[in-house]
Amino acid sequence: DYPDYAKLVAESVSLGENDFGILIDATGIPSAITANKIKTIRAATCYSSYSAKSSRLHNNSNVLVIGAKSLGEESIKEIVDDYLSTDFEGGRHQKRLDKISEIESKQ
Repeated sequence: DYPDYAKLVAESVSLGENDFGILIDATGIPSAITANKIKTIRAATCYSSYSAKSSRLHNNSNVLVIGAKSLGEESIKEIVDDYLSTDFEGGRHQKRLDKISEIESKQ
């Protein structure tokens, strides 16, 4: 069941066992919701190379979530490649992440 896998992947990233996680389900939405329940996880459901790159560049996302029923195999490969090859930009984006981390720490 997707909550079990999403939890395992997110916990492995949160604990530092892996730098990134990748989850694939039908739409990507339920796995992202589940993964984002784990502290320090920034799971992003991506449907394009642009959204995958942006999730890394601007949001330092650490779990990529893909909705397989919306994409073909080649698109999925491209999204994964672009996600893994994009680094966090920092700067003004780091300030925003700090605000998100502050919200998370109060939960």
